[in-house]
Amino acid sequence: MASKTAASPLIIRRSLISTPRTHLRINSLVTRAPRRCLTPASYQPAIRIAGQRRAFSITARARFATMEDDPRTQERESDQVDVCIVGGGPAGLSAAIRLKQLANEAGNEDFRVLLLEKAGELGDHTVSGNVMEPGALDELLPDWKSPDNPNRFEHITPAKNDKMRFLTKGMAIPLPKPPQMNNHGNYILSLNQLVKWLGERAEEVGVEIYPGFAASEVLYNNEGSVKGVATNDLGVSREGKAKDNFERGMEFHARVTLMAEGCHGSLTKQIVKKFDLRRDCEHQTYALGIKEVWEVQPEKFEAGAVVHSMGYPLPMDTYGGGWMYHFGDNLVSIGLVVALDYPNPWLAPYGEFQKMKHHPLYKSTLEGGKCISYAARTLVEGGFQSIPKVAFPGGALIGDTAGFINVPKVKGTHTAIRSGILAAQSAYDALTASQDGSVFLYDYEDKLRESSIWSELKTVRNMRPSFHTPLGMYGGILYSGLEAFVFRGMEPWTFKHGKADHASTKLADDCKKIEYPKPDGVISFDILTSVSRSGTNHEEDQPVHLQVKDWDKHGALEWPKYKGIENRFCPAGVYEYVEDESKDIGVRFQINAQNCVHCKTCDIKVPDQDINWVTPQGGEGPKYTMT
Repeated sequence: MASKTAASPLIIRRSLISTPRTHLRINSLVTRAPRRCLTPASYQPAIRIAGQRRAFSITARARFATMEDDPRTQERESDQVDVCIVGGGPAGLSAAIRLKQLANEAGNEDFRVLLLEKAGELGDHTVSGNVMEPGALDELLPDWKSPDNPNRFEHITPAKNDKMRFLTKGMAIPLPKPPQMNNHGNYILSLNQLVKWLGERAEEVGVEIYPGFAASEVLYNNEGSVKGVATNDLGVSREGKAKDNFERGMEFHARVTLMAEGCHGSLTKQIVKKFDLRRDCEHQTYALGIKEVWEVQPEKFEAGAVVHSMGYPLPMDTYGGGWMYHFGDNLVSIGLVVALDYPNPWLAPYGEFQKMKHHPLYKSTLEGGKCISYAARTLVEGGFQSIPKVAFPGGALIGDTAGFINVPKVKGTHTAIRSGILAAQSAYDALTASQDGSVFLYDYEDKLRESSIWSELKTVRNMRPSFHTPLGMYGGILYSGLEAFVFRGMEPWTFKHGKADHASTKLADDCKKIEYPKPDGVISFDILTSVSRSGTNHEEDQPVHLQVKDWDKHGALEWPKYKGIENRFCPAGVYEYVEDESKDIGVRFQINAQNCVHCKTCDIKVPDQDINWVTPQGGEGPKYTMT
């Protein structure tokens, strides 16, 4: 314990929040200048929690050597905070910052806000286009880009030169740019970088941040209200047995728990089901976004250029589109979004993306350049119709967890930040008004309906579902044009989304088989090469976090109908059907969980809904850069 008192507590705290949980050690200190604005209230809890964890880890291993009982049955250590936030993306960090701003302004420095993030470091699992509207961030941190602020966020490129194109195989036809796509005053940036920067701002105001802590269980009090979360156990073998390095998870209790897991969060699914939060709204619908970052030749770089496309390579019955943003120093963000209600099980979003890059519109920019990063993530597309009840006993849903992406704008960062601010204000008011008992954030529901989030999503509510008409892509384009320039959200009707994404899948025998060209290794790449650019890593000897109760039964159920859809919808090569004559269907279903980039596509799209994505050990998964 001497090392605790000998080192600066500020340095101890920084070591803790920048190190994955699997490597937490009090004596692993980095000598560096302490951050400004940190107060004793912000770092003392971190020292105490880390001390509990290390002591308990040693005790658990000692018990395991001598006891017959499963050490996983032992009581977990716990910590009590005012607000616990699950997820370190824009919504979670914005809520944390605003909560501590309010507490500090009131002189309440003992008000504890704790944020858990499953990634090894903030930003490691963050991916987006990203062209950001700055209004919400201006409100949260008015000097975020000010030249007078030494800690300003410097990695921004003002957006300009918007283009919208409809693609055929060899042509790029100009389309009128709808008002929603006007990016004047917006900024192109890496959301990965912005999240890291927001984490530093959160530290400055006293937020306790724990990357590498994967929240894996929702905790409830005797009344049925959420009282916090527990993190998963470490040192569990693939067979589910405790290993010599077993370490019990921790419980974090809070009067308010904010779920900021992003799209289709594993704990959010449980909360939505328990409290029936979707009883008054439509099902959520999703898309898969696949992205690369390229360093292009200087003569091909157009700082601030924003390009969007529709049409090729996607078939006419599949909603989606591509993008290309020029930002930073000769960097290009390029990607394809494919709606997961596509009907043809032979379609592979990854293969479609590789085809898209060979279109002249994109290839002319990429030729001679170098791909430096790869990422994939699902995103919510349900919009206004699919917003659930966002408050539940003991907490609330914020950001993409609640589904606040504006699909026609291709933007969600600004709404995520604003929802975090609104939830923080409601939570702080509720906690200071009452010192005990369950908290229900009625005020957050009210603030949301009065906010720009609500009006913005309501205005464009019919654009996405308009593509479900019998006219398909052309009908959607036509209606969206009328919506953008004539109706402007004032029409008295609201379209429905139709079938859920998994239920939209047709049988393989009823669809045209799609053959994808072999990657050339220059513009297009095989899937394992791309996964290697994501920095993905998982310990092999741990329970598979892609839960399928019986692999053989799954294969026997899915293969005859869909002929390996799992292998095609996954952008990371996680799922395989391997030839095996011992099986009645002639193939064996296999899961390569080490490749998983945590996109959640499998959980959403598998037709019979028997894959459940849960969090692996904290600190594992992709390690994205510049995404």
